[in-house]
Amino acid sequence: MALSLGDVAPNFKAKTTDGEIDFYDWSGGSWVVLYSHPADFTPVCTTELGRTAALNGEFAKRGAKVIALSVDPLDSHHSWVKDIEETQNVEMNFPIIADEDRKVAELYNMIHPNATEKTTVRTVFILDPNHKVRLTMTYPPSTGRNFVEILRVLDSLQLTDNYSVATPVDWKHGEDVVISPSIADKDIPAKFPKGHKRIKPYLRTTPQPNL
Repeated sequence: MALSLGDVAPNFKAKTTDGEIDFYDWSGGSWVVLYSHPADFTPVCTTELGRTAALNGEFAKRGAKVIALSVDPLDSHHSWVKDIEETQNVEMNFPIIADEDRKVAELYNMIHPNATEKTTVRTVFILDPNHKVRLTMTYPPSTGRNFVEILRVLDSLQLTDNYSVATPVDWKHGEDVVISPSIADKDIPAKFPKGHKRIKPYLRTTPQPNL
């Protein structure tokens, strides 16, 4: 059964390139980006894992950990890591799960019969510190994932969890945000002392409140 937004992501134990883990223990109360790739030594995913390693500091700033997965064995992962480091000019700094028995892939519905019955599709999950699913995205094999977008979503989720706001189209960190419709006009000055703009009764904006 597919995981939906708000579901609690299941725990699992697995072998990874950083050793055996219990997923909940490994996450340690952090935000988590879990993503799958169809197979080792695939060109698009080689660039993706390299990009993830290069962005390690950006994920750390957001209190987020990243972990990847495929159904290939651990020795294959270790060999592939050497290629990733060589071709992408990075040092791998996050684990790759070796899910040979497809236990995790099936728990998270990462195997779609319409794509293939044997390999994982290119899915991304963002989980919050309570292990709840906050975002899912599934990409076609030919399109590389946009990790700038993944970071943008993390920024949005962490902001909107703590303030009564939403982020508008194409929003980026530092830009104005939308005040929740549940906030009455009379309460805005106290909640948002930086000021606000009333465009329509239902559309009111304010500077990002945590800056």
